[in-house]
Amino acid sequence: MTTTAPAADARTLGLAHYAARGVQEHVLARHGATFQQQITLRAAVTADAPMTADALVAQVREYLKADPAGIRVTLDELLAGRLLVADGTHLRPTEAGRALIAAVGAETAPLSARIWAGIPADDLAAAGRVLALVTERANAELAALAVGPA
Repeated sequence: MTTTAPAADARTLGLAHYAARGVQEHVLARHGATFQQQITLRAAVTADAPMTADALVAQVREYLKADPAGIRVTLDELLAGRLLVADGTHLRPTEAGRALIAAVGAETAPLSARIWAGIPADDLAAAGRVLALVTERANAELAALAVGPA
């Protein structure tokens, strides 16, 4: 039985995003972490140098398009959980924070491998190009909305 794939649009993109995010959140829940905590902590772990709270909030906001006040709550949660620590005006991940990111990555790696298995490289390249363009355009629309009508 052959099925015709739906054309890519906002709905199919959203469905794919939430399906993949659901897998991630299932793994995170076993560790007592939220999606936003993981994104925030990963940004701190992968940074070249410790970041200020403002810089970390700005980076996570760019990733998630989330409210800065909510991201600051997430920072407070990570600090309270000793996954991040203040080092003067900068925040740095603790060993526990690094271990959490490593554990979640190790648990999701085989799941991701199964999800992406068998997709031809040309299809992945085309999807990557389309998603980059959609991201660019959506970011431009979001910036225009933030400025308001002309």
